[in-house]
Amino acid sequence: MAQVKQDPFEQSDVEKDAVSVGESSYAQKDWHNSYKWSRKLLQWGLETRGITPVALRERVDTQYSKIFFLWLSFNFNILSFSAGTLGPAIFGLGLRDSCLVILFFNLLCSALPAYLTTWGPKLGLRQMCQARYSFGYYGVIVPSIFNLCSMTGFCILNCILGGQTLSSISDGHLSWSVGIVVITLISLFISFCGYRVLTWYERLAWIPVLVVYLVALGVGGKHLGNPPPAEPATAAAILSFASTIAGFVITYSSLSSDFTIYFNPSVSSWRIFTYSYLGFNVPIILCQCLGAAVAVSVPLVPAWEDGYADGNVGGLIEAMLRPTGNFGKFLTVLIALSVTANIAPTFYSFSLSFQVFIPPLAVIPRYMFSLLATAILIPVSIVGAHKFYDTLTNFLGLIGYWASAFGAIVLVEHLLIRRGDFASYDIRYWQDPRRLPTGAAALGACALACALIIPSIDQVWFVGPIAARTGDIGFELAFFSAGVFYIPLRYVELRFRPMV
Repeated sequence: MAQVKQDPFEQSDVEKDAVSVGESSYAQKDWHNSYKWSRKLLQWGLETRGITPVALRERVDTQYSKIFFLWLSFNFNILSFSAGTLGPAIFGLGLRDSCLVILFFNLLCSALPAYLTTWGPKLGLRQMCQARYSFGYYGVIVPSIFNLCSMTGFCILNCILGGQTLSSISDGHLSWSVGIVVITLISLFISFCGYRVLTWYERLAWIPVLVVYLVALGVGGKHLGNPPPAEPATAAAILSFASTIAGFVITYSSLSSDFTIYFNPSVSSWRIFTYSYLGFNVPIILCQCLGAAVAVSVPLVPAWEDGYADGNVGGLIEAMLRPTGNFGKFLTVLIALSVTANIAPTFYSFSLSFQVFIPPLAVIPRYMFSLLATAILIPVSIVGAHKFYDTLTNFLGLIGYWASAFGAIVLVEHLLIRRGDFASYDIRYWQDPRRLPTGAAALGACALACALIIPSIDQVWFVGPIAARTGDIGFELAFFSAGVFYIPLRYVELRFRPMV
């Protein structure tokens, strides 16, 4: 296996940040040991490592199935269910067409984030830090901003759904706002504790969700057997829904390796890829197809239609479980809490991306930024709580564009420019703006790609001339055009600054 290129004397500069605190081998800065309260947290085993690379001697975790369960719980929740309902509810697609789009585009688009998870064990770099080797030290700030917005958006959607669902069982006595606060604080606690607690929680969080869906199918499955006939699907509707589905999964590309940097580098990349690929597709495809099937059948079941009023997905779930009485209310609480398995790891990666966004803040413990995310999330979620479907449709369609371009550039850099060789990444210079690329090639490729992306997007607020004829093909063109433009620009950049 190729090793990452490092001078033995320089390697100590990376590794000097790694000190043992009790049983912990996570990296700490002297700042982290300067206060009594922070030393106490370290003794309790909290992870404070932020974007500091994980030294080779610290990559010892061999429980590789963690990454499967992390992505499984990440996506086995009510948000995946609600994304599936968009096909029939917003784009007017029938059950067959919705499920075919869900199946094909998830299988296609999940390959990129699943592949990027394999880089963590080889490099020991968080995903946005690895992107510095194509976007540059300062240039990566731009995708970091988009990444922060995307993660905040996902957390908002999850909080709204969780709050909706908790409120639906209280007959109006518990407001959506209170539900949002409860969901956020639980997620904050899990994220605050770090990698160990997070991966333990994600191993278990999917189990109660599976029980909820099985019971819901048991009591409501009889209504799903004969979906009403649908109007013939148009190409524009299919492609627009496909863009929404792509936006749901491809945005994981910007945080893929955040959760695999402690794995032993000797692990087979195919093994990590398979775990991740299944971890994405099993929950997303199943939940989204179930969401599409239920949305198609809503007009046939008056109780479901009442619960689903104004796009209240939480109310719809509660209506499906209502025949089981108080047990159904308990299950509704469980499905509401399922979003914490998505929000908590998102908080975790939010902290890392914020340190890339403002590099001097890297000395502050990672968990402090989870507090910042919480302070942002609660008020914004409460404000947007009653416009869920508009928010979901616009958000998922929009974020796929930047994530596609980002993924293409990182992929081209690794496979073409560096010939797929992890030894070509010199980890000594992971935070050296004078050695890393300028970022002009990557940002220039993104800017040029916008000339094709903008005419090809189909959103409520803008429909491009190409999209008006074809439907939304913005994320497809973002991926291919950014990758193609990056190649000549990167070779020009290499003439002025050697590759590290």
